[in-house]
Amino acid sequence: MKKNPFNTNKKSNKNYALLNGLIVDIENSEFIKGTILIKDCLIEDFGSHIKNSQISNNYEKIDCKGFIISPGLIDSRVQIREPGLEHQETIKSISKSAACGGITSLICMPNTNPVIDQPALINSIQRKAREIALSKVYCTGCITRKLEGKEISELQLMHESGALGFTDGNNSISNTRVMRRAFKYVKSFDGLIIQHPEDQSLTSEGVMNEGEVSTRLGLKGIPYYAEPIIIERDLWLVRETNSRYHVNHVSTAAAVRIIRNAKKEGLNITCDTAPPYFSLNEMSVENYRTFAKLSPPLRNESDRLAIIDGLKDGTIDAVTSDHTPQDQDAKRLPFDQAEYGAVGLETLLALTLNLVHNNHLTIFEALKLLTLNPARIFKLKSGTIKIKQDADLTVFDLNKSWKVDPNKFFSKSKNTPFDGILVEGKNIMTFVRGRLVFSN
Repeated sequence: MKKNPFNTNKKSNKNYALLNGLIVDIENSEFIKGTILIKDCLIEDFGSHIKNSQISNNYEKIDCKGFIISPGLIDSRVQIREPGLEHQETIKSISKSAACGGITSLICMPNTNPVIDQPALINSIQRKAREIALSKVYCTGCITRKLEGKEISELQLMHESGALGFTDGNNSISNTRVMRRAFKYVKSFDGLIIQHPEDQSLTSEGVMNEGEVSTRLGLKGIPYYAEPIIIERDLWLVRETNSRYHVNHVSTAAAVRIIRNAKKEGLNITCDTAPPYFSLNEMSVENYRTFAKLSPPLRNESDRLAIIDGLKDGTIDAVTSDHTPQDQDAKRLPFDQAEYGAVGLETLLALTLNLVHNNHLTIFEALKLLTLNPARIFKLKSGTIKIKQDADLTVFDLNKSWKVDPNKFFSKSKNTPFDGILVEGKNIMTFVRGRLVFSN
């Protein structure tokens, strides 16, 4: 019988000594070859000064020679589907998928059913996540009630209940007056407004990027400028309020250019992207491949290269999985009718490490996009390896080659545009609060 790779015993309180690993000092961009001691859920000590012979038998010793020990990955845009769409994903299945991928912290979108527009649901989701205990699950709240874009939700109360930011998920708020009110509201408690940047009046009938490929396929296109239009509008509100503003899944060269200039201007803006936008282009939609139907849509090759440039020069702060589970029935339809989205928790690390293997980023630059930077954006006490901090750790093999096989995913949904591709970089172990929750 195959060993269960997950440890669901919440009361497990072992101490661990991770020996001979390459420990990532993420803030100083260097490796420390040595040992990490985990005791009572926390990092007790780490470094090259710890001698293996001096470690007591109270620690379970794990040889990590040849492996990199990184801060646990933080995925800041995940659709968990529970409550409401449990046939696509549950908190338990998504926690397993995250642990397998080396992700120790998830930040979920509020477009559940019912939507997260009040504190009670935040408390319910986080309570269930603690019971499962395979990952840390944080919530964002809706900017507007029921995601309708009309009336502001109780942002202050959700913030007090643990909401890390506010977004209408896959909806961009078209009413500028409402958006302005939200920016002013969150400024009073230093809250974060998160935007899915698409002008809905331009995207309502489109199903892929507008251009030569959409014309050839006979599919209605979404113009690229639907993305920068919304960002430009919102930046006027950021200038007025100086509120914190984060842009999700940047996909166009124009958006990268606008955000780069906004940062030079000193505006309070951060952004992320997802692996499809630096790994794929609109040609992946050829043959009407619905698993490559995403929101925002895959763009042209010049946009893809601009996303890589934005990652290289620091314009783009983070990489997320943009995990959007869809069942087979929702994807195996004519392209116009198929749902948007792809799963990404179990491929996030390897696809981001492709940027390292292709010499676009250093290993430290890539890991910052997945750890330190999202921790700073969302004000989490993680993203680094420090003494007396929660032992949220990812142990991975940088050069392990493997083929993406969605049938082996722990996610309930298997919709990925990366099916069958070869990647390098594989998670080996995941620790959450000092517990070994996943071991491959």
